[in-house]
Amino acid sequence: MKKGVVYLVGAGPGDPDLISVKGKEILKYADCIIYDHLAEKSLLEGLNCEMIYVGKEGSNHTLKQDEINELIESKALEGKTVVRLKGGDPFIFGRGGEEAEILSDKEIPFIIIPGVSSFYSAPAYAGIPLTHRDFSNAFEVISGHRRSDSDDGEDVNFPDYNPEKTFVFLMGMMNLHHICRTLIEEKNFPPDTPVGIISWGTRAEQRVVTSTLSKIHEAVNKEKLTPPAIIIIGGVVSLREKLRWFDSQPLFGKKIVVTRTRNQSSKLLKALSSLGAKAIEFPTIEIKKTEDMSLLRSSLSNIEKYNWVIFTSQNAINIFFEELFVFGKDSRALKDTKIAVIGRASGDELKKYGLIPDIIPEKFVAESLLEEFEGRNISNQNILIPCSADARMTLKEGLIRMGAEVDRIHIYNSAKPSYDNDTLKKIKDADMITFTSSSTVSNFFSICPETNAAIASIGPVTTDTIISHGFKPGITAEEYTIEGLVEAIVRFYS
Repeated sequence: MKKGVVYLVGAGPGDPDLISVKGKEILKYADCIIYDHLAEKSLLEGLNCEMIYVGKEGSNHTLKQDEINELIESKALEGKTVVRLKGGDPFIFGRGGEEAEILSDKEIPFIIIPGVSSFYSAPAYAGIPLTHRDFSNAFEVISGHRRSDSDDGEDVNFPDYNPEKTFVFLMGMMNLHHICRTLIEEKNFPPDTPVGIISWGTRAEQRVVTSTLSKIHEAVNKEKLTPPAIIIIGGVVSLREKLRWFDSQPLFGKKIVVTRTRNQSSKLLKALSSLGAKAIEFPTIEIKKTEDMSLLRSSLSNIEKYNWVIFTSQNAINIFFEELFVFGKDSRALKDTKIAVIGRASGDELKKYGLIPDIIPEKFVAESLLEEFEGRNISNQNILIPCSADARMTLKEGLIRMGAEVDRIHIYNSAKPSYDNDTLKKIKDADMITFTSSSTVSNFFSICPETNAAIASIGPVTTDTIISHGFKPGITAEEYTIEGLVEAIVRFYS
């Protein structure tokens, strides 16, 4: 069988957005991903391939390195495209060089995709530059522990003191007291040298403790800091309070659940993450296109009869045009038809098809749209509403009262996904749950009947549904948009 190829990929320090473009792209084509403890798990979401965890946490190893080497080799010899996903950069204390050597010896083709290393990125997220003209003109990176197969007399390769250097120790937390004592007693480091410890750097869980070389061990114990962490020593540490930015963001460290559908959640996820939150994707609805499209197709065959088409969601827009294209027509079929949408996001979605809505109500609810129509004579006009089977009847009933002929056609419905216990535990530990529709609310509380988290609602209709389930939202956005919801969440926490 033809040998596969192995990609040694650096996943970056933790923030999933710090993986390289090339690294993220190759994950899509992998047949098998062999990943470490420090490789951010969200990078694997949505991928359909074999995934094998070989993580190491302290002295607890899922597989020994020799076994990992054999695993990589065996998967490649099966003809598979293998991604060896490693935290940080595979060639910086990541044993990527050893794995590449094995592949070279076995004549298995391999490709190295470098990653952002924690030794400089974690300090950057903590507001600590490795170099600064007033403090440091060089830096040194040191392994903070000995090889597991080293002789008893072998120790860490301790550096000599240089006041114009920054020193970074990786994997040294379990050895912190010994490192500090040795630097002071044997390498002439001043006891008051600034030290910073950064745990889970670049992630929403990031924690930073600063002190002096003689007191940092005590400070770390007091704050109960745990690995993975890096140790940074030198005058640049004193810049942290002035330059800290990541853990000063308004939502830093808050675990916020996003319940929107997976294909709609990215905007909210990115907005929350950019403000420092740990955004947890937990779609409580899956959009299921209606199997029988005969009613919609009948309407499409006679689309010119409609004076108005009303879209109540982005999903409705996309499914409508998908069917229109299948029918052999395009946006020109609506040249004589006016269009109304509920919500700015739906208006933006419509623009992708070369159309601009004639009406977007001031408030993004059916009642506000009905108010817009009250000022127009729509008696005997034909109106098409392609929508979810779960949508409220408010719009249809209101338009009929105004004398319109209304065809409300169900083109999709919302199904409830299932989740494993590990995912449900993350949700129960969350600080806040966000809801952007009544469907997300009903399905969420069907999956998770209880929560102590704060609740954020995108608008009054969603809030009413939350209340009907026995919960009281701490937030109802004043503007019924994703931007309005995020703004309300920031105000809540500030």
